[in-house]
Amino acid sequence: MRTGLVTTPFGRRPMTLALVKGQLQSSDDRMKRPVEKWKVFRDISEARQLLGLHDRALAVLDALLTFHPKNEFAAGDRLVVFPSNAQLSVRAHGITGTTLRRHLAALVEAGLIHRRDSPNGKRYAHRGHGGQIEEAFGFDLQPLMLRAAELAGLAQQVAAEKIRFKRAKEALTLCRRDIRKLLTAAVEDGVQGDWQMMEELYASLIARLPRSLNRFIVESVLADLEVLRQEIVNRLEMQIKTENPDTNDIQNGCHIQNSDSESIYELEHGSEKELEAKSEPTKLKQHETPRTFPLSMVLRACPQMLDYASGGQIGNWRDFIGTAVLVRSMLGVSPSAYQQACEVMGQENAAVALACILERAGHINSAGGYLRDLTARAGRAEFSLGPMLMALMRANASEGLKRTG
Repeated sequence: MRTGLVTTPFGRRPMTLALVKGQLQSSDDRMKRPVEKWKVFRDISEARQLLGLHDRALAVLDALLTFHPKNEFAAGDRLVVFPSNAQLSVRAHGITGTTLRRHLAALVEAGLIHRRDSPNGKRYAHRGHGGQIEEAFGFDLQPLMLRAAELAGLAQQVAAEKIRFKRAKEALTLCRRDIRKLLTAAVEDGVQGDWQMMEELYASLIARLPRSLNRFIVESVLADLEVLRQEIVNRLEMQIKTENPDTNDIQNGCHIQNSDSESIYELEHGSEKELEAKSEPTKLKQHETPRTFPLSMVLRACPQMLDYASGGQIGNWRDFIGTAVLVRSMLGVSPSAYQQACEVMGQENAAVALACILERAGHINSAGGYLRDLTARAGRAEFSLGPMLMALMRANASEGLKRTG
């Protein structure tokens, strides 16, 4: 059994198993290569957030290190320093006594120093006849030597994270610039498409960026913006390839604007008995043009619609709306709830909302009630399909990575 390796704190300060573990680990007598103490301090400063330390704690540690006379920690050195609180306060740029004690405790809690308290709690040293220190009571700096490699690794981890964060912000800036200039070019060149809808979707994504950014938020928004950018590029590419304007109807993502198109209820065979007498199809007003999302984007977000499509394919919005009618019945959504959604959102967007509900069916108790809620919010201009579609595309992309990983 090893004895004399663990000391307990003086006074009311409690002893914990974590302190016992730290002292036992620091009592390792194996030879260590000399470690430059100020390099260790720089590593701690870099990794201070991972260690749970504030700037004031670093100032206190800096002051403690100045009481060790050498620039290196080496095996066999006495690494206990014993300055008074008054001396520490002066070297820590006048930090108050209460703050000093709090940050000393934080350094102990982080496992960077250990207390070697005397019987009366004072800090001092016993010296031999030649003046050499035989025993000292104060703060042991040995953990800094033993954890030097670990602390260097933490510093490198923080530095790498900073680089990743910087690269993510750069990519976000470039993606934002691309989208803005592509949208401007599309509008100025008169390219056919609902670019106002794209602009609104872009604005809704940018609104997700808070003032205080972190890498995870930036990468999340960036992933959605990259999907939007690719969709814009795809539509511009189609426009370039399509020289004859009469062929615009075959473009993937072209939306239906004819308010006299066949009613969704005419596509649902044998559903007349389900409809109430007052539930006549309501056509969109001539001055209202439904803003729909590109069909290719919707299908990437809601791939389960293809499972219910005739022949497993959806080539245009008519196919999509017809499939939505079947999905409505399967989900148990009443015809009246779907009719109301069509009146408020438009046929295409109501079908898209139903497709989104299908993707999340396992997490929704009542599909009909959920659709009515979305319809009410849309009527108050409190709901947009854009963020929902982006969230589904991001979720599908994550699932794809898991399957291939």
